[in-house]
Amino acid sequence: MRSAPWPSWLDRENVSAKKPIGFESINSPPQDPLAPLNPASQRNPRQSRPSLTGRISWTALLRPMRLRARSQDASYLSGGTGLDLHDYLRLARRNWHLIVASTLIGLVLAGAASLAVKPTYTAATQLFVAIQSSGSVSELQQGNTFSQARVQSYVKTVTTPVILQPAIDSLGLDVPAGLLASKVRATSEPSTVLINIEVDDSSPVQAAAIAQAVADSLIKGIDSLERPKAGGISPVSASVITPATAPTSPSAPNTRLNLVLGILVGLISGIGLAVLRTTLDNRIRGEADFRKVSNSPILGAIAFDQDATKKPLLTQTAPQSPRAESFRQLRTNLQFANVSGAAKTVLVTSSLPGEGKSTSATNLAIALAQAGQTVCIIDADLRRPAVSDYLGLDRNAGLTTALVGQADVHDLLQPWGTDQLFVLASGQIPPNPSELLGSEKMQSLLQELEESFDTIVIDAPPLLPVTDAAVLAQYVGGVLLVVGSQKVKRQDLEKALQTLQLVKANVLGVILNRLPLKGPDAYSYSYYTTEETPSARRPKRSTKNFPSAGRSGEESNWSDSETGSEMSDGRLPSIFPGSKVR
Repeated sequence: MRSAPWPSWLDRENVSAKKPIGFESINSPPQDPLAPLNPASQRNPRQSRPSLTGRISWTALLRPMRLRARSQDASYLSGGTGLDLHDYLRLARRNWHLIVASTLIGLVLAGAASLAVKPTYTAATQLFVAIQSSGSVSELQQGNTFSQARVQSYVKTVTTPVILQPAIDSLGLDVPAGLLASKVRATSEPSTVLINIEVDDSSPVQAAAIAQAVADSLIKGIDSLERPKAGGISPVSASVITPATAPTSPSAPNTRLNLVLGILVGLISGIGLAVLRTTLDNRIRGEADFRKVSNSPILGAIAFDQDATKKPLLTQTAPQSPRAESFRQLRTNLQFANVSGAAKTVLVTSSLPGEGKSTSATNLAIALAQAGQTVCIIDADLRRPAVSDYLGLDRNAGLTTALVGQADVHDLLQPWGTDQLFVLASGQIPPNPSELLGSEKMQSLLQELEESFDTIVIDAPPLLPVTDAAVLAQYVGGVLLVVGSQKVKRQDLEKALQTLQLVKANVLGVILNRLPLKGPDAYSYSYYTTEETPSARRPKRSTKNFPSAGRSGEESNWSDSETGSEMSDGRLPSIFPGSKVR
């Protein structure tokens, strides 16, 4: 598929000269909210921004990939060749409870219908029709042909009042001949002179008596109809060769057949409902659903944990738990996504609230600090700050305090834990968070912190409700998008990715959060662990020094038990190559 041409307002050469509708505060020089406090800060912040050339080239490469993914998605929804065997199996595994429930409902309904229907018994008898002649062989052959032709007429007369009324009178039944005709069936086998009579009734004895009475009445009727008017005997005679007996089991309802049909109908209905549900459900449930929207790399997959609400931090779980291992994998994958080391500042955001961006950003910062990095996490969600609450720190002074110039940013950093992790809380919630985050002061603050820290993790608000994250994405080296399983819809994720594309953000990858531990959308592997003795655990640092520009390497006795590699100063190699403390 050929990618659509770039809009005129997104021209690479004139990207700063034109503004898209709805993003004036992003693509135009923002009005500095600190102008009354600092009249000298009136220059355009774009003059000191890093070049966006590399980001534009990444966007140009990712655009046709997204278009191909949407084409595959359209083929999937239209029932085309997008569905393969794996898709059908995934559909069945996702909706197995619906399919099983529908099958059980069909089985129960079939059983209930079989019990509700009154049993019906069928009694049968068989007659043989012959020609009363003792002539030559040719005469007998002609007589046999005559009998076969007459048999079809005799079958028609079985349900007539001429045959049924004598049977009613002989049994003393109080039913009219027309009603009894609905219970009697007569058939003949092709090329034979046999007549089969079947009678249905709620009583097996009554059904046998009626069948036998009808057969006797038919024999008399044939003799009366075929007898010559001039007198004499009838040339055709009929006799019973199989007397009617009372049946031992009902012929209807056929409970076994009804149960089988109920299972089949329920199964087909369940599969149909599963297909309908899958077609109408546009929520992102796993990697397969995400790939229909974007081909961005999945850097991490965090499984849903019931205890995460009460214990959200990485340090509150076992060191070898699946949750801790997931964030270590995220840390490693982030290293390869940023192999050039250009992104020292990573922005963590999501499409909508409730997808787990704050806990992901906090645990990512903890994992990076555990790898020997000097890390600073900034709570830039100036509307609903959560990082300080997770870490148990005071947020009255923080980012907004530094932006309005009331304190130096280094004085506002709060150390946390035993590793080199520092937290810049949100501070007081301002009335104009978008303007503060898009100000020149914010850009200068990030540049100043990049000189002191190996890595800076920013927790930003969600992209769709507010524009804060889109504004801030212009000043960072890379963006991580958190996608909450069963939380975000496909169209919301598409809008979030388009928003990042419009502001030329460098999307490093996505984090799939809240994934199920089992099922078709699970994104985890089992691994083996071993119990660790207290003496084998790594020693903890007892002191912590604030990182500053020009800091010399300091010795550390920390080593990575997973990789076994460490630098000459005792620290692990930087998770971001080329980004060392200056």
